[in-house]
Amino acid sequence: MADLILNKTDMEVHPPRLYPDYKSTILRAPTKPLVLLKPSLSEYTGPVFGDMAMREFDNDLTMNGRKNGEPLGERIVVHGKVMDRNGNPIPHTLIEVWQANSAGRYVHKVDQHNAPLDPNFLGTGRCLTDAEGNYKFYTVKPGAYPWGNHYNAWRPNHIHFSLFGGDITSRLVTQMYFPGDPLLQHDPIYLGVPPKGRDLLIGKFDLELTEPSFALGYRFDIVLRGHSATPFENL
Repeated sequence: MADLILNKTDMEVHPPRLYPDYKSTILRAPTKPLVLLKPSLSEYTGPVFGDMAMREFDNDLTMNGRKNGEPLGERIVVHGKVMDRNGNPIPHTLIEVWQANSAGRYVHKVDQHNAPLDPNFLGTGRCLTDAEGNYKFYTVKPGAYPWGNHYNAWRPNHIHFSLFGGDITSRLVTQMYFPGDPLLQHDPIYLGVPPKGRDLLIGKFDLELTEPSFALGYRFDIVLRGHSATPFENL
């Protein structure tokens, strides 16, 4: 698909497919030139999410996993706008998020980090952007966790995002980091992004978005494609 071919401007923002400091890229990066496939009608016309039914708490990770109490951790609310390369909003597009809990543990059988699971937190959610391309999630701030890439390796606090634009060729998978995290300067996934693109991955604390006595607010705008595109995961 077209997004598999990066031009010079893209390479100033997006990470390379092979970044030896991130060890798994050595095994999974392409070893042969990529093949450009001509998009067909199905890529240009789908998927369409505007009529997808959202459940009441799909975008509220502090509620959708509750069993007998509130999840532990610092409550946050993440707002943003999804835009195309020209800054136009992208309405009614699906955004999915997943993250570790406040102790740095995922609800997944392969995560064996010696940290507690939170029985009231699933760590996944979804929403559709509104008519102006805006979205909102409630959650708790995720914790850092060890990941074995190198000696004493820890991932910074982050939230994973997956979303589509107007068609499937505009799909983006990325991560939102938090300002001032000291682990960013030691993380090869973050450092694998060219310097020009790193700031685009950091959510901005916003007091106006903060909800009094409830949750700190962060803004994370997302641009699909173009010279200001949010870096996506090639790694």
